[in-house]
Amino acid sequence: MTNADLCGGQTVLGIIGGGQLGRMTALAAARLGVRTHIFTPETDSPASQVAEKTIVAAYDDTAALKDFASGVDVITLEFENIPAPTMEFLSGLRTVRPNARALELSQDRRHEKDYFRSLGVATPRWLPILNAGELVQAMEFLNGPAILKTARFGYDGKGQARVRPDSDLEAAWNSLGGVPCVLEEFVPFESEISVVVARKANGETAAFNPAMNVHRDGILRTSTFPAPEMDVALIEQAQDITRTIAGAMDLVGLLAVEFFKTADGRLLANEMAPRPHNSAHWTMDACHTDQFEQFVRAVLDLPLGDPSAYRHMRMTNLIGDDINAVPGYLANPQARIHLYGKTECRPGRKMGHVNEPLPRTLAE
Repeated sequence: MTNADLCGGQTVLGIIGGGQLGRMTALAAARLGVRTHIFTPETDSPASQVAEKTIVAAYDDTAALKDFASGVDVITLEFENIPAPTMEFLSGLRTVRPNARALELSQDRRHEKDYFRSLGVATPRWLPILNAGELVQAMEFLNGPAILKTARFGYDGKGQARVRPDSDLEAAWNSLGGVPCVLEEFVPFESEISVVVARKANGETAAFNPAMNVHRDGILRTSTFPAPEMDVALIEQAQDITRTIAGAMDLVGLLAVEFFKTADGRLLANEMAPRPHNSAHWTMDACHTDQFEQFVRAVLDLPLGDPSAYRHMRMTNLIGDDINAVPGYLANPQARIHLYGKTECRPGRKMGHVNEPLPRTLAE
């Protein structure tokens, strides 16, 4: 994109998906003078409320996809569970970032973990599972607590079941619908951290510092920066691994990688996502350039901003009825509240998040 395009408000970014990540990306784009168009099958989606235009259609509606592509300059995505044929079709019409390979690898945990292994990135032990019999054999091999996860379409604790050698393994298999899965050993980690790296088409990168994540019922509850007990060497190792993963698949945009930090100081890669990530929402009120603006900069081939933080921060997700706590947060003049415009409150649904600054007495 050129300076003239930006100054004239001529640049249009197309976003596939209408959720809160698309919403916050659209808001960041607007600060840069970039207009956004949304493509989503949902009516009154969070992103559509703040975008210039929304096309509501099924992901396999080729006529609607052509109409969408004709009105934008670059296309990106706000979540990875989008049909691969949709992105392949759009790639024939416009520049799509990230590429189809990044989407393919992140959509299937088997491909993702094989990819990590090919790069020499350490992960928890795991095995692919295609039926209940293989689950029994895999549990005998791991011989300890484990997590059974659907290979595709799992998120926020969905598509997962904790199992042990004495569990009813057939029931666990059936509870996930009898679809292809992976069985991962349960890692007694010291903490979970995540790193987000922005990468441009020329290979230039900018990395955010790690945050420590705490989950409840399989859903991210808080992310805290700085992550405690992370020395400079370990921070750089986590960032370098994330850069390596992004570079090997020539990703353009953002890549988030979740790691388990073990008691002996090892990092084990858990999952990746080629998009903005919930665990980096703290950057919106703590960094010179937050993850959403950095995302827009990367996919539009603009200069990357400064990802460094100027204060400590804790992000708390507002999940389901947590939305009722908003009046209390409003009474805190330092709390920064980000609501997603969702009209229906359901258990387990992310309704917004709150960023609260922390004392700088915490270790950097």
